Amino acid sequence: MSAAEDVRFLALLVHRGHLDRSEAQRLMPRLQGGEGLDELLETAVGWEARKVQKMRRTSAGEEPEIPGYEVLGRLGTGGTADVFRAREASTGRSLALKVLRPDVAAKRAELEAFVREAKTLQRLSHPGLVAGHGAAKSGETYFSRLELVDGRTLLELLDEGHRIEEEGALRIVLEVAEVLAYLASEGLVHRDVKPGNIMLGDNGQVKLIDLGFCAAENTVDAAGTARGTVQYLSPEQAEGGASADVRSDIYSLGVTLFQLLVGRLPFEGDCSDDTLRMHVMERLSSPELKSRGLSSHAHYFIEKMMSKEADLRYQDFDELIEDIRGQVEGRASLDFRAEAPGRPRGRASRPAAGKVKRRPPQRP
Repeated sequence: MSAAEDVRFLALLVHRGHLDRSEAQRLMPRLQGGEGLDELLETAVGWEARKVQKMRRTSAGEEPEIPGYEVLGRLGTGGTADVFRAREASTGRSLALKVLRPDVAAKRAELEAFVREAKTLQRLSHPGLVAGHGAAKSGETYFSRLELVDGRTLLELLDEGHRIEEEGALRIVLEVAEVLAYLASEGLVHRDVKPGNIMLGDNGQVKLIDLGFCAAENTVDAAGTARGTVQYLSPEQAEGGASADVRSDIYSLGVTLFQLLVGRLPFEGDCSDDTLRMHVMERLSSPELKSRGLSSHAHYFIEKMMSKEADLRYQDFDELIEDIRGQVEGRASLDFRAEAPGRPRGRASRPAAGKVKRRPPQRP
């Protein structure tokens, strides 16, 4: 192994969280002096030879080795974990393995959140929610087993320049709303609804993924910090409050609908604080909503879902589902004048076919 290759591998060990930067800096003079990195990791850091060899084989964990699973390739990378396609040796079934990064696993709160997410997914069951099969540990590697969904996230599609037409966007939002209604019936709020957490399967099925921030309704996190992604946080969360209810998820789903239809975020500041301020203070405005020939219903849905005042938004997912389903089914029947029949509140079941119950205000 050349000195240059050893330096690159040392940098990878730091990047992957296996070594502190200070440890790497301490090794650099000896490495540059001609000593081999593998020997230094054993004698100066205290690693066993088999650990050093495993780090080499797996490119510092970028290609994990987990007994009982054949890892077939990387599916994605997030801020805390990497996801791999794998085959389970005992059953032959294909799974997605979500492998926690070692630097994240070293933080107790993050590790507990990872295990909590796995347990939550394991007890939940909905066709629009990625299924979970529990968490496990192999050596120093923590991982969870998930249903394998062949497809791409909506964010990936948007980044590739795909445009999603109004009917398709409304159908996607409708399916996601049904999953969020199910979570709400279990007393849970997702708290990180966004295109990057919504997968569109190759078979057309929509799946909500990543319950890393999911919590009981009105949960207040330590130190009052808001959870979620700043570009999708509701105003009440952006103001500094950490608690969220279903109306916060509705706001984030409204931001998602806007992004699907327009192709960009409604509020994009120069930094996170600027974006949060815009969510709280600035009025929603987009010339693209008018120029793209979107229906008045689409305008109405976005404005109601993204109202600054939580009390002016849809108050539950039943109400939102009823309105969007009515519009989707109305478009399918090419009759936009009929009204949707009323249905009982308090459940997220599929109503009879119909059209939008409350007509949005007409625009001049």
